[in-house]
Amino acid sequence: MKIKDIMSAPVYVVSPDETVARARNLMLRHKIGRLVIIENNKPIGIVTKKDISRRLNQAEPQWRRRPIDDIPIRKVMTESLVTIFPDATPRQLAELMSENNIGGLPVVNNKDEVIGIVTKWDLIKYFSELALPLTVKDLKINPALTVHRHHTISHILYELDINSADRAVVLEDKDMPVGIITSSNLTFTEMKSKTGGLPHKEIKMTRKESAAGKKQYRYISEVPLVAEDIMSSPLISIKSDELATYAAGIMVKERINGLPVIGNGVMGILTGENIVKSIMTM
Repeated sequence: MKIKDIMSAPVYVVSPDETVARARNLMLRHKIGRLVIIENNKPIGIVTKKDISRRLNQAEPQWRRRPIDDIPIRKVMTESLVTIFPDATPRQLAELMSENNIGGLPVVNNKDEVIGIVTKWDLIKYFSELALPLTVKDLKINPALTVHRHHTISHILYELDINSADRAVVLEDKDMPVGIITSSNLTFTEMKSKTGGLPHKEIKMTRKESAAGKKQYRYISEVPLVAEDIMSSPLISIKSDELATYAAGIMVKERINGLPVIGNGVMGILTGENIVKSIMTM
């Protein structure tokens, strides 16, 4: 099988001077995680959900002066673009992804024209259709980063950053897993602040003028969103002794790139990276 057999087309592209708002809208509308940046009909970069979400807690002056949705794509895109030819193999693609720590790359012809795009999704789907005896635990799953449902977005972004993680399992009291937060949750959270700050919510509280008095309402704004406000729930998970190809099939069906592995608590997260590394050894 060749890359041309598993790649996706058409490719959604933007120019470097279009805004983050435009990129987010395209990603939402077409349910995609990355866009190729084109200038003078040539690919010059790529922008992903992760590129956008990591800017949410950005403190640089250019991000404080105007809303994030007005920032041009060139400010967040990755310029060191890696491409692949259509006749390459899935194993060669897996090696490129692993070596460059990337989750997708454009497919180009011999004229350097973009004819498609391949991502971890395509490799996960390819893997799910193979007849392999591997179980989930054979893939050396990654430890899971966990946060509490009351942790703020700012705290979650900090934890993701210092742990170099793309997702976190959300725990209820007594360490019960109740949801997951990914780059998608963070990227597509509605930006309500006119200054480009992190989003907040309004909460309504009641009080009485006296012990037997009539309840009165008051509104308190500027309350930071927390994990439970943006997490994906209910949690989709897998057991460690299930077939790895079955787990990959769930990831394809549910359109998720991280599958918590549950045993005695949260054992870890099966990710696209685990599957990519497995393909490299085939």
